Amino acid sequence: MSDLIRQILKTTTYRPLDVEAVLDPTKTSWCSFDPRYGYHPRSIVLKDGIDFCRTTYTYGPEGCRKLFNHADKPCRINTYGDSFTMSQQVSDDETWQERLAAHLGEPIRNFGCGGHSVFSAYKRAMLVEDGPQAAEYLILTIYDDDHVRNLDASRWIRTQWNEKDRPPDRAWPLHGLPWPHLRWDLAKGAFVERPAIAQSPADLRRLTDPEHFYNTFHDDQIVRLFALEKGGEARFDDLEKTADSLNIKVDLRTAATRRAEAFNLRRAYGFKSTEYLLDNLLIPWCQKTNRKLLIPLAYSEGQIINFLKGGERFDTVFIDYLKRRNLRWIDALQLHKDDYADFGCTPERYLERLFIKPAAAAVFGHYNALGNAFFAYAIKNDVVNWLSPKPPAYS
Repeated sequence: MSDLIRQILKTTTYRPLDVEAVLDPTKTSWCSFDPRYGYHPRSIVLKDGIDFCRTTYTYGPEGCRKLFNHADKPCRINTYGDSFTMSQQVSDDETWQERLAAHLGEPIRNFGCGGHSVFSAYKRAMLVEDGPQAAEYLILTIYDDDHVRNLDASRWIRTQWNEKDRPPDRAWPLHGLPWPHLRWDLAKGAFVERPAIAQSPADLRRLTDPEHFYNTFHDDQIVRLFALEKGGEARFDDLEKTADSLNIKVDLRTAATRRAEAFNLRRAYGFKSTEYLLDNLLIPWCQKTNRKLLIPLAYSEGQIINFLKGGERFDTVFIDYLKRRNLRWIDALQLHKDDYADFGCTPERYLERLFIKPAAAAVFGHYNALGNAFFAYAIKNDVVNWLSPKPPAYS
């Protein structure tokens, strides 16, 4: 196996003090371990907001972020997804759910969790929707990186492989704990669910041993694909067969273009996994249980800037899928483009008003309070037209 894979895994081996912070409820941590979907958020105050101010995150026992607006009324809308659903880097009453709830006149629950994939959000939704907080209307926000997270056995490896300056005496926020994930099974010719590698606290603690961590992940398909993407060497025979099975055109044999081809394969593989999840798991469940599904698409600053400058979007194949399946979805790229038409500044300056740079547990930047208000009112018409009966403000 390549030197780069060993270097990546040496750098990303979980540290004991970080793991203990997650496992010990008396220690300060932004999340708690849960092998059913990796982890769930924990109440905390973080210095990660606008101007590096402190933000307050408050969660109930089921992992729902604290409700403020119309919290005393019955709730028929649950929201799921990653940090853009969670509204990471703003305080409880600054989320897009609270802004939208205040306007509509009814509560909206927030079950978002920073770092989650589409699949882990689905796993969490299935647990919540089987309990007392079940809702008729489900909003599943999908961020541009969420598709490839479906495939990760541990997203931490991809996000932290070049992070070498974690403080030696202070816990670092873990945001990529092992979770259930999807992979293409060549023998079955189908996607299959793989359980989380760490099923217990003891399993997670064992992953703090560098050799055990290396032995666990060194031949992992996505770790090998990621190493190829970063210019390393790794076997790719199964990756070629997977691409062929999924009708993804890729050339991993030409060294000069291998890095770009590996990146394209990982992205296309991720899209296929989300399509599988929706086609075979979530949509059939919604039909069986009479749930209504809305899928807003959220994007990073980089993707929005590229689109505002006239660049091609990276997810055309997934947009085509949503249209083909006639699903309800909302395109935040187009919403930003429509809004930007009223501004005379650069795309970068436009987004400075709406986004916060990453800090604390955040890997990517997120909407600030103004950005969340923008998103809430940008999707407002779609949500109002979706609900029946109409919300109090429109009844």
